[in-house]
Amino acid sequence: MKKIFSYLLVILIIVAIAIIVLGQSKDKPIVIEKGNLAHKPLPIKLNKTNDTECAMLIKTEQNAAEAISPDGKTWFFDDPGCMVKWLQKRDWKNKATLWVHTIDTNKWIKAQNAHFNTTYHSAMHYGFGSKEKEGNGTISFEEMVQRMKRGETLANPKYRKKILGE
Repeated sequence: MKKIFSYLLVILIIVAIAIIVLGQSKDKPIVIEKGNLAHKPLPIKLNKTNDTECAMLIKTEQNAAEAISPDGKTWFFDDPGCMVKWLQKRDWKNKATLWVHTIDTNKWIKAQNAHFNTTYHSAMHYGFGSKEKEGNGTISFEEMVQRMKRGETLANPKYRKKILGE
């Protein structure tokens, strides 16, 4: 009986070690990429990359955003509003290279050149859909940043009611 118990204990220990080792070797969610010295938008590994601000898994590049620090570190976002919110806490925010993936032309463009729809169903419900082409009711990047700072987003129930009448 002691021998059987000893064998079972050894097997249990081996199984536990295997589970720990295999668990550590799994792909970890991506939150940052280093070495992007060209400051170009990087392809997002969909369903494997987390938004830096809200931690949601990024499932589509549509309306995604990227912020690149002067030293080439790249952070990923599922919503341009998340990027703006996160960036406000960085002392290098005015030196960052910012990209958004447009909903109208399906391209990466500099965030400062984008136009933003204010009633778009975005990932975090801020309402800012990034567009390459200016259109009726779009606002500039600078205006979008100011609205994020003031909380004038569709995520704010009072503001949402004012804009959408809900």
